Amino acid sequence: MKTILITGGSRGIGAATAKLAAQQGYAVVVNYLNNKPAAETVVTQIRNGGGDALAIQADITKEQEVIQLFTAIQHTFGNLDVLINNAGILKPQMRFENMSMERIIRVFHTNVFAQFLCTREAIKQMALSKGGKGGAIVNVSSWAAKTGAANEYIDYAASKGAIDTFTIGLAKELAHEGIRVNAVRPAYIYTGMHADGGEPDRIERMKKLIPLQRGGQAREVAEAILWLASEKASYCTGTFIDLNGGI
Repeated sequence: MKTILITGGSRGIGAATAKLAAQQGYAVVVNYLNNKPAAETVVTQIRNGGGDALAIQADITKEQEVIQLFTAIQHTFGNLDVLINNAGILKPQMRFENMSMERIIRVFHTNVFAQFLCTREAIKQMALSKGGKGGAIVNVSSWAAKTGAANEYIDYAASKGAIDTFTIGLAKELAHEGIRVNAVRPAYIYTGMHADGGEPDRIERMKKLIPLQRGGQAREVAEAILWLASEKASYCTGTFIDLNGGI
């Protein structure tokens, strides 16, 4: 059985990916920061369906906690096979000149540097040169990396642009290590993140501009994530799947 770690796995796209991964036969590690009840609910749902899952709390912006997270995974399941860099934060909409440095730093710590830390530790377990079996890394970027999210959250968009560049470079660097690195760029997905941005009904406002005339579901993003993680995508690395309704 392969083991998959999903950062920020207690809600939204992360939770949908965790549940679908279990259905596809993975042992699932649900990482969470604060919401233990939500993470445990995901784990319970997986176990009730006959799957194997474990929730592990870790603040992935902190290096020592990331190291402890990956050590715990190795002790419980053996080396990791798949990493889904999903955790991310979004702050209330505003123009860039009104953003505090504290806000910008926090967004980059969570959306970029935390993903760097998790990826570094995953490589240590996956890389062929380190005794691993190879593996797959899927980064959850955003369509905002392409649009820039002007007048709303340029800091978030810029952080996801960094993840896009990271995906391209890492895919080339790790190809000979048996590790594929790809990304998804969701947009207009029904999750609680829009409330974090200050507009819970943002998709309802925007959906008339989307060619498919609707927002996407977290499960639809999860399907793309797990395809990239699977052997069905064995010739894919450095690749992006845009899930934006055709916009």
